[in-house]
Order: sequence, then C-alpha cells, then structure tokens
Amino acid sequence: MALLSLPDYVELRCVSNFTFLRGASRPEELVERAHALGYQAMAITDECSMAGVVRAHVAAKVVGLPLILGAQFGIQPHDATEAPFTLVVLAQNLNGYGNLCAFITKLRRASEKGTYHLTLDHITGAELTDCLALLCPDREATDAQLEAMGRWTLNHFTGRCWIGVEQLRRLDDELWLHRLRALSDLTALPLVAVGDVHMHVRSRKPLQDVLTATRIGKPLTECGHALQRSAEQHLRTRLRLAQAFPADLLAQTLRVAARCSFSLDELKYQYPDEVVPHGLTAAGYLRQVTYEGAGRRWPAGIAAPVQALIEHELALICELRYEHYFLTVYDIVAFARSRHILCQGRGSAANSVVCYCLGVTEVDPARMSVLFERFISKERNEPPDIDIDFEHQRREEVIQYLYQKYGRDRAALTAAVIRYRPKSAIRDVGKALGFDLATVDAIAKGQKWFDGADVRLERFEELGISADDLAVRQLITLTRQLIGFPRHLSQHTGGFVLTQGPLCRMVPIENASMPDRTVIEWDKDDLDAVGLLKVDVLALGMLSAIRRALDLIGLRRGYVFAMQDIPAEDSATYDMVCRADTIGVFQIESRAQMSMLPRLRPRCFYDLVIEVAIVRPGPIQGGMVHPYLNRRQGKEPVTYPSEALRTALGRTLGVPVFQEQVMQIAMLAAGFTPGEADGLRRAMAAWKRKGGLEKYYHRLVDGMTSRGYTLEFAEAIFEQIQGFSEYGFPESHAASFALLVYASCWIKRHEPAAFLVALLNSQPMGFYTPSQLVQDARRHGVEVRPVDVMHSEEESTLEDLPGTPAVRLGLHMVRGLQAASAQRIVAERHKAPFDSAEELARRARLEQHEMKLLAAAGALATLSGHRRQQVWDAAALHALPALLHDAPVDEDYLELPAAPEGEEVVWDFASVGLTLRSHPMALLRPRLDRYKLLTSEELRHLPDGRMVRTAGIVTLRQQPGTAKGTVFVSLEDEHGSTQVIVWKHVKEAQRQVLLGARLLAVKGRWQREGEVCNLIAHRLADLSPMLGRLATESRDFR
Repeated sequence: MALLSLPDYVELRCVSNFTFLRGASRPEELVERAHALGYQAMAITDECSMAGVVRAHVAAKVVGLPLILGAQFGIQPHDATEAPFTLVVLAQNLNGYGNLCAFITKLRRASEKGTYHLTLDHITGAELTDCLALLCPDREATDAQLEAMGRWTLNHFTGRCWIGVEQLRRLDDELWLHRLRALSDLTALPLVAVGDVHMHVRSRKPLQDVLTATRIGKPLTECGHALQRSAEQHLRTRLRLAQAFPADLLAQTLRVAARCSFSLDELKYQYPDEVVPHGLTAAGYLRQVTYEGAGRRWPAGIAAPVQALIEHELALICELRYEHYFLTVYDIVAFARSRHILCQGRGSAANSVVCYCLGVTEVDPARMSVLFERFISKERNEPPDIDIDFEHQRREEVIQYLYQKYGRDRAALTAAVIRYRPKSAIRDVGKALGFDLATVDAIAKGQKWFDGADVRLERFEELGISADDLAVRQLITLTRQLIGFPRHLSQHTGGFVLTQGPLCRMVPIENASMPDRTVIEWDKDDLDAVGLLKVDVLALGMLSAIRRALDLIGLRRGYVFAMQDIPAEDSATYDMVCRADTIGVFQIESRAQMSMLPRLRPRCFYDLVIEVAIVRPGPIQGGMVHPYLNRRQGKEPVTYPSEALRTALGRTLGVPVFQEQVMQIAMLAAGFTPGEADGLRRAMAAWKRKGGLEKYYHRLVDGMTSRGYTLEFAEAIFEQIQGFSEYGFPESHAASFALLVYASCWIKRHEPAAFLVALLNSQPMGFYTPSQLVQDARRHGVEVRPVDVMHSEEESTLEDLPGTPAVRLGLHMVRGLQAASAQRIVAERHKAPFDSAEELARRARLEQHEMKLLAAAGALATLSGHRRQQVWDAAALHALPALLHDAPVDEDYLELPAAPEGEEVVWDFASVGLTLRSHPMALLRPRLDRYKLLTSEELRHLPDGRMVRTAGIVTLRQQPGTAKGTVFVSLEDEHGSTQVIVWKHVKEAQRQVLLGARLLAVKGRWQREGEVCNLIAHRLADLSPMLGRLATESRDFR
C-alpha cells in the first residue's frame, strides 16, 4: 500500500553531460532512471543548449516516458542592486520550441564559441511566447532582490511562470522555502518543486566534482564552495521527494508538465526551393535535368534497361518527395564544375542512375549491380545520404557558396561531439585529484593510439606507481567514467543542413571556432533520428592531387587533359598494381593493401572495386578474404549455396564482399523485403554502438533454414553480417573510390613526375611523407631538383617541358617560410634575376630569419655556393632602414670549407623534410654492417623461413582494430621499405623500444609468400642514437 501513496512527480530542471563540465550523466541515463523511478515525465534543460535533447528523445520513446524540452539560462546582474538567478524555460508547443531555439541562437551567435552572456536587458517574454518560465533564484539574494526578480518574471511571463524551489538537505532549506513562499504571496507566482539535477544516481557525485574542478581549473582541494555540498542533485526516489517537499509543490510539477505537449516528432523538415526554376515543378525539373544528363552520358541513345531504371528511380524519388534533395546536390555539383573544382559523389548514392545522369557520381550503373534500395527505400522513409568529395584545398569555396545562396539563418554545418578519450580523461581527472603534473603527463603519454578506450593499467607499473593505492584507484575509476563524455562541440568535416525556413527555429546555431563558419548543436546521428536533410560536402586530398596532375599533363602535352582522357583498362597500369608498386596512389597505398595486391592480381576495373572493398575490417572479420583469394587463385572450387544466390554472389566467386550482397542474400534466401534488408544493413552499421542485430538473428536464420539452406550456412552469413558492422563497404562506394584508384595509378605509371609534383603540392595527405614520395619517384627514374631561389616557384613545378620532365621543389617546402615571402621572391625574380643573397634580401624585403631559413634549406646555392657559405652570408644580412637600402657595402669576402655529407643530410631533413643526397641509412651502412644488418634489397632475395637481422628508419606504425593486438611497422632504408609484423607478445615485452625508436633494428624470421614479404619480429633494438640530430617522422595509425 505504501507504494500506492507515493506522489506523482515530474522533474522540471535537469542538466545532462551536454551542459559541458557540469552534468555528470548522459541524457539516456537520466531518461532511463526517471522511468525506473516512476516519474510521470521529465524535462531536459541543459544550459543555453539543445545539444543533448535528441538522445533524450530517442531514449524516452523507447521507454515510453513523456519528455519536456527546455533550457536554462544564468542571468547576470547589472549592478549590486540585482542578484544573479537562473531562468528555466520550457517549450509548450512547436512555436515555443522554435522561439526557444531562436533565443539560444541569438545568445550563442553574439558570443565567442562555447559561451553566452545574458542580462535582463536581453530577454523579454514576447520573444519566448508559448514557453513556460521557472524562476530559480540563488539563496544569497536579499528579499529586495528576490522581489525585483519575481516582479520582472511576472511582468514578462504573466500566467506562465512559477518559482522553482529546490530542497537539497541543506541547513537553510526550511528558511529558503519560507522566503520563497513569502515571494509567492507577494507576486502570486506559484511554487513548484525542482531538483536542479546534475546526475542520474548519487554515485556520480565524485565525477561531478571532477567536472567542476576541471571547469574552474583548480584541484578539488581548492574548489571550496564551488563543489556541490551533497549528492542530493540526482534523480531522487519519489519517497525521498515526498520527505523533502510539501505535497502541493510536487503536485504543481504535474500542472506545469500538463501545459507542455511538444515532441521532436513534430519537427517537419522542408527542403529549400531555390533549386527549382520559376514556373517549373520540382518533379518536372528533376526529370528534365536527368534526361539531359542521360543524353550526355549515352550520346548514342539510352538502352531500354537503363531507361526503365531511370523511370523506376524517378517514380520512387517523387513518391517519397526527395526531388528537392537531388536538385540541391545537383546545384552544388554544378557550381563546383563551373569553378573547375574536381568533385565526385560516393557512398550509396553511386547506386543511383539518376545521380549518374546528374553528374553527382561517375559510376556507370551498367558496370555495377545496382541496388537502389541501398540508397532509398519506402520502408525506411528518411532522406538519402549523398556524400560528395571535393578538392581539399578548394572545398571552402563550396562551403561559402552554400552560405551565400541560403544565408546564415538557413544553412549551417553539422556538429561533431568531441569526447573525452583516455589521454584527455587521465589528464583532467589527475589534475582534479591533485596528482603532480609530471606524473599525470607521464601516465597519459603511456596511453597510445592502439590501446583502445580504456585505461592501460600496465603504465602505472612502468612508472613505479601502485595501482592499489587509493588515489590511483580513484583516478582509474573516475577516468573510466569520464571516457566518452562530451567535452565540447566541434564542426563536422562537411555535413551541411539546409532548410526552407529559418534553421534556428529547428535547432540552435552557434559560432564555430573557424571564422565565417556556423554550426548547429546536433550531430549526424541526431539529424538521422529527427529526419533532417544533410548534404555532405567533404574534402579529399587525392582529388586535389589528381586535378593538379591532370593540369600538369595538359601543360606538357599541349592540350586540356581531363579524367575521361585517361585510357581505360591499361595493362601497364595493372602490371604496376600487381607488383604493389603503389606508394602515393589512392586507397591501395597502405601496407595491408600492398600485401593483398600480388595475391589478388587485379587485371580489370572490377578487380579494383573488390580490392578496395575487401581490405576492410568488415570482410576481414567476416572471414571472407581467404575464401575469395583461394577461389580466385584456383585453390578451391567456386560454389554457390543455391542457384538463387548465384545472382547475388556470382560476381565475387560465391563469397559476399559488399554490403549490397548481404542485403541481396537476406532478400533471396531469407525472404526479406528491400526495406527490411535495408533495416538489416543499418543495424549492421550501428550494432557495435547501439546493438539491435539480435532481433534479425531468428528472422534471418529461420528464413534461410525454412528455404532449404543449412543451419551452418545461415549462421555463417549472420557472423559475416556482424563482421560487416565494423566497416563493410557498399559496392557503389567501392566503385567510386576505384575510379580514383585507377586514375591515380595510371598517372603514377605514365606521368610519374607530374604525379610527384601533384602530391607534394597537395600535402598533407595520405600515408607517406614528402621524403618517401620523393625517394619513390627517384627510384622510378624521376629527376628531382632542390629548392633554389633562382629557379623555384612558390609550389613545386615541372621543368624541361615538353621533353622528359624534371621536378623542381618549390619554396613551399622550406619549413617556416611564410607564403607571402615566397610570393615576393618569385615576383621579384620574374622582374629580374638576383645577383647576390644581399640583393635577394633587399628586393624581396626578407628578414634575416627568413634568409637563414632559405640558407638552411640550401635554397641560396646559386647565389652563395655550398650550405655553410649560404648560412654565413645569410647571418650577415640585417634588414636595413629605408634610407640605407641602396648604400654600398664594402667588406672582405670570407670563404668557408664545405660541410661533410652527413651534416648536409641533417640540414636537409631539418629544413625541407627530405634529402636529395645520400639516404641517411647509406651513410650509416658501414657501421650497420658490423652488426650484420641486411638491407631491404638483400632481404628481398632471401627464401622463406630464414632468420635475419635488419634495421631501418621507422616511417609507419599501425595497429588495425582487426589485428588482435599486432602492430605493423614500416622500416625504410636506402633501397626501399621492409614491412615488419610485431605480434602482441613481442609488443608487450618491448613496448618502449617499439614505440620510441626512430631507427629500429629487428631480428626475426623472414616470411615470403610469392611476391609478398614480411619480417616476423622476435627481438627489437633501438639504434636511434646513431641518427644524432637527424629529424625523422613516423605516421602512426589505428
């Protein structure tokens, strides 16, 4: 009976961890806890933010808890006569929600990123129409200040305001309630209970304290009254609430909640209509531009199957009302093409023949097995997702075009939530707990990129710290709680939201840290959940490189050379690919891809599509790689589980490689509808994060066994589906990427000099450093010339055209040299050559430190001779006052001896990041020979199984998620690279050497399988001291 007498309650004031560094619980945790406690509803009221409401909305729908959306604002006093207070604003309906979002936007846009400032001058009840207001005063306020804020609230929110009372088991709770009852009597504002909740359970109090300490930048011992005095600010049981609050205040929460009916489900997205010309309908115009594009794609006429496909897609697009979306994307691509910005659609959009006709994608559906339902399905009934890659150095032009076309109030970038990772969590918790900074830093630095999202306990042992110490146990526990918490909002790499009406009435917009950028408060998952359109305007370095290479090829050949001029199915290109000679090309340049190429031996475009898709965590974890390779190499027969599945699996030798094939298997073998199969795909993509695959298990397995397939086969398919969840590629996406793979490979094979220049001018991008790219090009016979102020342009260029081109490194290669200074050097040289370093400094207005940079890079060689002489001459050059600019200088010339080659190489790497002299390993070779360390060239001639020793400069460390703790290391010497495999037990035994060495010696077993060679490491040794001051760089990846 006691349970029946518990009062009903609605929590009206609650912040989540999206009130950064205040809230100590996730929105989902708060909703689930409120439901478990039997609350009638709850409000999420993050401070001046709507960033967490979608997550709360999704969770509330799952458990069936009514959710009220709101926000709270700290109102600052003008002077001593006013007191600060908090105003909680709750949206009653769609209009109120829009007003609240617009109000948050006004405050955020007027302040620096992540801040806001609000006084009574900047808020009126009129701009928050259809919202309820709860006045939550500070206890320090005087009676006069309370009366003033009460009358202000009454004037602005007449008939829709309350005084929020919190009772937090403080000594003055009764006195505070008495004072607020007096204010209520004075102003006729009713009192309502609020919890000022910061966490879902009281055990989060230590984490909330750490967040407070981090926010104010002090250790916990110095935070004083900034810390909450008790753990009462959690979601309390209704029994506890009944003991803390008078019954009338609890009952009032229900009356407040009864006036709030808004749900995010009411948001209705409307597409912008600028993309439809006046006088035309969206459907009519889409049909027109589609068939115009089809005429360009198939000038000889559109085949009947293709036309049927176009009509099928147009009918589905129009039925689901996505015409504006396609036209919006078409408009963006048309703008980019008009500016000669190379772009290409990818992802599931490449499954669409309409996208191909519109020029959004370049994948001819006739060459693929198109599955349009992977892109759009009736059952899914949500906007399709089209990703468009643009040249990374020109994407900003496209972004600003969107802002100009739609305006800041209707266009903004999607947010990306920056979350605590182990390193940042260890640092913030450690500082809060009072650990000394050196210790915290040492612990954090021991957390490497491949250690995953947990605290590595072995690090404490390495530092001689006992993991059983109470303070250390606290550090570990709190760090684990903090990992994954949002730290701040950043901007998505390119997801744009465009709307017909003001976007700020759907979601608040705030300033990004970059100038001229604005960002909404929701991320891509939030947008998916509420059905808002997102257009992905992404940056791809390889598109920049290809466009530059095509321009250079055109320059050399004397005519415009475009992507379509690259000959298809060139055998010399495929020969190069089969040799894994792919440093610098797109996608198939990685260690894993290079080891696959000689096995798969691609000989046509579709082979490249498979190559791109198969070296992915999905197929690897799903156990598809080896069966496919064995069948391709004739080691096992090509079989199909049934004749029906031959259509789905025929093109990949009976092994599912692509996401679409898994969908087709579900449709053909288990009786799924296209929409159900797409639901399976979406569950595949998200199950690691959200779960949800289990419900498909019985549907799939039972569906397959009832149709005569074996249980083993059905369960194997389900395992493959789970593997795909890691990162399965759609075939269409792989095909889009394969186009760029082939283009970059053809350019590397037939125009290696242009390829190198394009890559150098598009840095940073890819796996390889400029040093590795230059060495690879030189091994392919490309002449590379040093930076020289008498010859170099701002960027790297081709010389000796139209004959065999040589590459001239540009002034952009000189580290620390400003682009404006490089431009002045080039501009002055084009007027007249320089006679001396002194004249260069004077005419190009270079400071002494800039002359030293040029000298260190050897760029003054034509003017001053060898490098020591250059540095000496540059050291003497001070910028003269204007009056003495043309005054003659008469002093004796001092000639210095040239530096030895080793010193020159050190200078090269320090100033340009590469050398055109001897490789550092060639200079060290006499010393290395004493240890019987073989070169990469000697290793390549050894048989399988030989025990060997080698050494090289570490250029790459990688531990993929599928590698079960194995680290792959690339070592470079004067002849090329050696791939080293470090098993988990070796990594753990020699972690410091593996991660710290710049020059690494390895003893191990040589493994050879055909042309694929690896060194299995048994022991490692750090020879870095041999490099002395040589600056080297390793790129480390997961």
